[in-house]
Amino acid sequence: MKPEAPPLPVATPLGNKVGHPPPQGGFSLIELMIVVAVVAILASIAVPSYRESVAKGRRAEVRTVLLEAGQWMERHYSENFRYDTNTAGTAVADLFPASLRQSPRDTGGAYTLAVSAVAARSYTITATPVVGGPMANDRCGGFQITNTGVRSNPGFSVAAFGTAEAAAAACWR
Repeated sequence: MKPEAPPLPVATPLGNKVGHPPPQGGFSLIELMIVVAVVAILASIAVPSYRESVAKGRRAEVRTVLLEAGQWMERHYSENFRYDTNTAGTAVADLFPASLRQSPRDTGGAYTLAVSAVAARSYTITATPVVGGPMANDRCGGFQITNTGVRSNPGFSVAAFGTAEAAAAACWR
C-alpha cells in the first residue's frame, strides 16, 4: 500500500488558504500624504518656472513685432521722406498696419502697440501691456523703440533691475 499524500489546502474565492486573512490592498493615509507632499513640492518649483518661460515667449514676440513696426516706419520714410505723414498728408497713425498694433498678433491680449512722438524726422513705437492682461505685472513693463534704435522699457520694475539700462539690457536680449 502506498503512503497517503497530504491533503490539498482548501482555497477561498481569493485563492488564500483557510485561516489566513485576505491581503490588504490600497494605500495607507501616511503613504497618500507623502505623495501629496511630493507633488506639491514639484508643483511649487514647476509652476513659476513655466510662467516665466511663457512670459519670455511673450516678450520675444513683442520685440519681434516692435522691430517689424520699426522696419515699416523706415519703409514709410523712404517713400515719403518723413515719418509723420505720407505725401497725401495722411497721418502715420492712420496708416499703421493692423497686424502691427498688437502682440501676439493672433490672440492679442498681451501688448498693444502704438506710434507716438511722431515728427517729420523721428518716431517712437511703444508696446504697452494690456491692463488686466497676462503681462500687466511683468517685471519688464512695456517696450519702446525709436527711429535711432534706442530701446527702453517704460514701466519696468525698479526692484527687479534697479536702473533703466539694466532693464533694457535684460529685457531686450
